[in-house]
Amino acid sequence: MLKQYRNFINGRFVESEKRFAGINPATGVRFADVHEATKDMVNDAVEAGHRAVRDWGATSVADRADMLYRIADEIDRRAADFLDAEVSDTGKPVSLASKLDIPRGAANFRVFADILKTAPLDSYRTDLPGGAQAINYAVRKPLGVVGIISPWNLPLLLFTWKIAPALACGNAVVAKPSEETPGTATLLAEVMQAVGLPSGVFNLVHGFGPNSAGEFITKHPRVNAITFTGESKTGTAIMHAAAEGVKPVSFELGGKNAAIIFADCDFDKTVDGMARAVFLNSGQVCLCSERIFIERPIYERFVKALAERAKQLKLGDPTDPATEMGPLISAAHRDKVLTYYAIARQEGAQFVVGGGTPRFDNHLDSGCWVEPTLIAGLPDDARCVREEIFGPIGHVTPFDSEAEVIQRANATPYGLAATIWTSDVNKAHRVAQSMNVGIAWVNTWFLRDLRTPFGGSGLSGVGREGGMHSLNFYSELTNVCIHVDAPDAFHD
Repeated sequence: MLKQYRNFINGRFVESEKRFAGINPATGVRFADVHEATKDMVNDAVEAGHRAVRDWGATSVADRADMLYRIADEIDRRAADFLDAEVSDTGKPVSLASKLDIPRGAANFRVFADILKTAPLDSYRTDLPGGAQAINYAVRKPLGVVGIISPWNLPLLLFTWKIAPALACGNAVVAKPSEETPGTATLLAEVMQAVGLPSGVFNLVHGFGPNSAGEFITKHPRVNAITFTGESKTGTAIMHAAAEGVKPVSFELGGKNAAIIFADCDFDKTVDGMARAVFLNSGQVCLCSERIFIERPIYERFVKALAERAKQLKLGDPTDPATEMGPLISAAHRDKVLTYYAIARQEGAQFVVGGGTPRFDNHLDSGCWVEPTLIAGLPDDARCVREEIFGPIGHVTPFDSEAEVIQRANATPYGLAATIWTSDVNKAHRVAQSMNVGIAWVNTWFLRDLRTPFGGSGLSGVGREGGMHSLNFYSELTNVCIHVDAPDAFHD
């Protein structure tokens, strides 16, 4: 029996005559029917959101925070269901999804509930001539209906990363998960229904981009803001659509992130960290390091050690707790990554490790697998060094000086993240502050405090999310200015 992933509009699940397949990428087997939303369904969702936001936006901060806590608790209660859906949709190992994706899905609601309760607002007093005053204070109000479009690589984590602050600020949402990963989004709709979130506050629509739910959301005249995580090319198309109504946008897009490894690093710790930074989630994390710069004195030794880690990674059944790396998200994405492997060969790359597809001699051979791969020997302007691949591949190259590696690392149209490994604290600060990125890690990778700003520059995005940055994006701030007359000097 195929699972049925339906749309959720105005508090109820809605079927569609038009459906598409949910495919398990580990096996290539269809396991679900996904109900594609029509244009009328998206319109119904937007209108339901506008009706709902009048009351939801007027609720107290305490009541909204309490609702977010209840949502988080219900995700925790159904953690096993969410884990099963996430693994079926993505093929990622349970060892990863159980520790990262599902806990963060719940944590996002708790964090933004906590931030909302203590969120400051501007307040100023201005002294005027003659003893009068002006009292200014800001009021936070919802934007209205927010369109949310999220990606397939960290489905629940990134979906809730946008939904939680949007709801915290009193908005209604019309949210579209990736067509590749509808499962946890549909479970989240069940959670919203179970905890009693008012009808119309959370609306879920399934579908694709052009001429489907994605386009219907971004071009809808009654959607008040749009937030998107995904490919830079798609972000450009959405920005064009948003410009028509001068809508606020928040985009977290692609990256071609650099890792800078100095000879004075803690060698073993850095190898461990870079194995994660290159291969976590099969390289399908926008923050993964695809360009690895290694100071020449340790270059050969480091490349050899990192290649050994790649060889040791256990690929296999995602439901096996011992599995460390799963498949790519789809056959189409696997073919894209393998095309880049072919381009690397044409460009003259040396394949240090990997470069093909693994064989299991069982049902997994029908899945979307590629080998963890390291390449070397390409110039900085090679396609495989400049273009985002989004797979388990990194290009290793030596460098000779701090100034050289800063220039080379910044020579990219992307500006999302960097990771720097050194035991010299002064060098760490200098290089981190020189990176043209939204986040620069030192002696770590993928470590996040959810209160801090997150986002990229250039082709990596527009705006910042996290903490107060998210609350301010999802709010309309109104300044109230009150003139206070000077006291009557003759009044007794």
